[in-house]
Amino acid sequence: MIDFHKRILFSDKAHFWLNGYVNKQNCRIWSEANPQVYVETPLHPEKLTVWCVLWAGGIIGPYFKNDEGHNVTVNGDRYRSMITNFFIPELNNHDVQELWFQTRRRNMSHSSCHNLFIERYVG
Repeated sequence: MIDFHKRILFSDKAHFWLNGYVNKQNCRIWSEANPQVYVETPLHPEKLTVWCVLWAGGIIGPYFKNDEGHNVTVNGDRYRSMITNFFIPELNNHDVQELWFQTRRRNMSHSSCHNLFIERYVG
């Protein structure tokens, strides 16, 4: 019997805003009266995006998404490059036989991940 839970890799990213902003999307404060206050925030504050993989063997990463010291938007080419140039070499440092890879990236990376994890990709 294969220990499936020891062979699945979970990947995700997190954004850290450099101005101290915290995404409180799931937090609502209700009041009987309008507090008559507002907080100005930049439309696109500078942030740092970090990616890593969690699995039974530990953590692979973190991987900081930047280009020549500047934070960048993650697109298909950058994600594919990160998988090819960072994740796969890191994965090769571990003695693994068969793994399942879960990621939340859509469309832009499916073909690369399907080729690397044939029949073992959850996206």
